[in-house]
Amino acid sequence: MLKLINFSIKEISEKLDKKEISSVELTKEVFSNIKKIEPKIKAFISLMEKEALEQAKESDKRRANGKKLSAIDGIPISIKDIFCTKDIKTTAGSNMLGDFIPPYDATVVKRIKDAGAVIIGKNNMDAWAHGSSTENSDFFTTHNPWDLERVPGGSSGGSAAAVASGMGFASIGTDTGGSIRQPAAFCGVTGLKPTYGRNSRYGVIAMASSLDCPGVFARSSEDVAILLEIVCGHDLLDSTTVPSKKFKTQNLNVKSSSKFKVQNLKLGLPKEYFGKGLDPKIKEKIMEAVEIYKKMGAKIVEISLPNTDYALAAYYIIQPAEVSSNLARFDGIKYGFSVEKADSKQLSVNSLIDVYMKSRARGFGDEAKRRIMIGTYVLSAGYYDAYYKKAMKVRTLVCRDFNDAFKKVDVIITPTTPTTAFKIGEKSQDPLEMYLSDVYTVSANIAGIPGVSIPVESINNLPVGMQILGPQFSEEMILDISHEYQKITHHHQKVPNLE
Repeated sequence: MLKLINFSIKEISEKLDKKEISSVELTKEVFSNIKKIEPKIKAFISLMEKEALEQAKESDKRRANGKKLSAIDGIPISIKDIFCTKDIKTTAGSNMLGDFIPPYDATVVKRIKDAGAVIIGKNNMDAWAHGSSTENSDFFTTHNPWDLERVPGGSSGGSAAAVASGMGFASIGTDTGGSIRQPAAFCGVTGLKPTYGRNSRYGVIAMASSLDCPGVFARSSEDVAILLEIVCGHDLLDSTTVPSKKFKTQNLNVKSSSKFKVQNLKLGLPKEYFGKGLDPKIKEKIMEAVEIYKKMGAKIVEISLPNTDYALAAYYIIQPAEVSSNLARFDGIKYGFSVEKADSKQLSVNSLIDVYMKSRARGFGDEAKRRIMIGTYVLSAGYYDAYYKKAMKVRTLVCRDFNDAFKKVDVIITPTTPTTAFKIGEKSQDPLEMYLSDVYTVSANIAGIPGVSIPVESINNLPVGMQILGPQFSEEMILDISHEYQKITHHHQKVPNLE
């Protein structure tokens, strides 16, 4: 029996090319794995076995005729349930969209389909992507494959858990403040947040439009690079995508025989990320990884990002402000769950305001309501200057910090999270404590720079993530640097025992 989690996308693609295995056999094996593991993990809101097997049959026909579409043709992957998928339910993890079936595909989804991938299902997530643990899903909580009593991270926790447990080879997620990198760290997989503008947001249900960034989960940097090349690029339907920036895997060491070397690269360690609040054991594991780079010939430089302490506070003003704007459309009339339609007798609805109030009360969860109220407050007359305007000034300072730092170093290395995965329920009653889970990741979204989280040595069998940040549009470099580490250490190949 083929153990899927022991193979990379590149290896599986080669097996398909050599006809050692068919896409149909591969897809059946994935769903066999899902049937055994999914009841424990709960990584999927929707599964599409029938559709996936049809896609697999079409892929096998293409390969038989020598018309392979891409390296992922016939390979099963999953998609976070925030991406619109034509004729397939898309909920954003919320009751408000519990019955929404989009009439079109998100651009990223269309590109995945056009590349011939087999889409196996839609992953669970914090409702509207509001959260760091997937406990805010309106449907159920996803569990961490390494310890079922712990969270997988969020908001893309279902995507990370699916990849970590072998339920598919990769997943497409979104990162607004760390929602790819943080769950990647908690689940022991590789997760990339690209530069803002690298990937299209068209068809992604908006949370915070100036921060949202579609990205990729996979087991390795090599697999992430394969997926990124397919999904990235300019989109006429999204004016924030950048036309002139191309990402090609042939430019990467992970895909070619180029002479990339870590030797003489300057790796920056920001002192603000290694102080109070960081678990000393995580610091130890990150420094061990840094020593490996040092042995490769890299130069380690201590740097400062002085406005780091203000970044999290600024983020939790800017993000709720944009949330309040984006979720305003879901009122039970224009979009979303409507109490008027749900209550056939309509006895409880006396006015238009009643429809608004009662539809939102039932359609939105507690965290969505919290962020809407915070966002509305900071944008209101009398408070806009005191909060939102000041937060935008801090955003400029954070961007300036990174620009200055990248004049001194090539990349920046930090922990991805201050702790390993916490227990389910441990922080759900304390929103501020939960928000601190993103303390090392939000700055990259504020500045619009790319970042990748890769697994390093575990602590008590719980994965630890190391974050590598680079200048805008430096995905090739950060993936090469992470690949060099993964060639030596193989932490990314470890798998949880779910028997």
